[in-house]
Amino acid sequence: MRSPSAEFRATAELIFRSEHGRIIARLIRLSGSFDRAEEALQEGFAAALATWPAQGIPANPAAWITSVAYRKLIDSHRRSRVRRDKQIEFEYEILVAAADSAADDPPLFTFPDDRLRLIFTCCHPALNREAQVALTLRTLGGLTTAEIARAFLVPEPTLAQRLVRAKRKIQGARIPYQVPGADQIGARRAAVQEVIYLIFNEGYLATAGEALIRGELCDEAIRLARMLCEIDTPEPANLGLLALMLLHHSRREARIDDAGGLVTLEEQDRSRWDRAMIREGLDLVEQALRQGPPGPYLLQAAIAAVHAEAPTAAATDWRQIAALYGELAWLNPSPVVLLNRAVAIGLGEDLRRGLMLIEALSGLDNYHLYHAARADLLRRLDCRSAAAEAYRRALALVANQVERAFLERRLAAL
Repeated sequence: MRSPSAEFRATAELIFRSEHGRIIARLIRLSGSFDRAEEALQEGFAAALATWPAQGIPANPAAWITSVAYRKLIDSHRRSRVRRDKQIEFEYEILVAAADSAADDPPLFTFPDDRLRLIFTCCHPALNREAQVALTLRTLGGLTTAEIARAFLVPEPTLAQRLVRAKRKIQGARIPYQVPGADQIGARRAAVQEVIYLIFNEGYLATAGEALIRGELCDEAIRLARMLCEIDTPEPANLGLLALMLLHHSRREARIDDAGGLVTLEEQDRSRWDRAMIREGLDLVEQALRQGPPGPYLLQAAIAAVHAEAPTAAATDWRQIAALYGELAWLNPSPVVLLNRAVAIGLGEDLRRGLMLIEALSGLDNYHLYHAARADLLRRLDCRSAAAEAYRRALALVANQVERAFLERRLAAL
């Protein structure tokens, strides 16, 4: 049994993870500084850990943390003698946050566009793509520097330096904190889509830690994609991105068992899939296909749609999935896309041919899912010794504890 202090810490950490993007975006808008906003949010979190065990958890914990962070920003601005009108804006919003924290079931904020402003700021063309993605994942996604470094396959100090340079460039170039006009969205669209999808992917399959799914990141990415569709309506890639995430996230309840273990797509209880989310995703795929030729996100959404429409795993149309991966590979011949195509060919046509295609790939030796996919086809071919060795290679690379436990179970079954 956890101690009371541990319970309070768990609650505070849950609030921090789920509301991080919403709070930090607003603090950055008000302060004009990534560093001051992050420092203020950390102080709000620390104050919660120090105060809640004695006073109890407030009715609206997120608003309580936010109001503390606002006060920290006001103190900082007073010391730096900023304009009087900015100070008034801070103090007004503290009153709003205080009222929210006292209400039984209040709306947390009334400014829903702050996160979209932040993502467009981070994706300004003045920043290179790696800086755009890293900075958005750090601020809006709430990922740690270590988590982002693992995703980029670079040392943590290198990633930290990139983040510092990106923040300085935003400050030095006076990049405006706003959603750009329609004539400027095109220059940032691809970067915005990429970071939204990366936020979703980190939530869908966490790179490390004890949880497979970080639902708050998936929900945040879907919310941002909806907003992007609203302000950039003629673009079918936005619809494809939203459809892709909805179709994947529809399976969230079936992806882990009662003990928290991973359940493969093949073994999932499809009655637990969110049918309303699937219907919305399928409708978006059809809508996007009517608007023009499919891009990478829409093709991936079409692949997810084939899975969603199959009543059972055995009824999955793997040939159609392999064909769609072929189209995707024509647009984006990345090793990961080619790996997924090889798996689909193996499951839909011939296991040995799929295995040959996997083994012909290069550049994936440090990617644990490459070894896991190879191990799975070898297991299905009853090549037990080779499969066991491939599972061991995957285990040497995996960082997520739920994935690790699954791979260990498969290895033990051999």
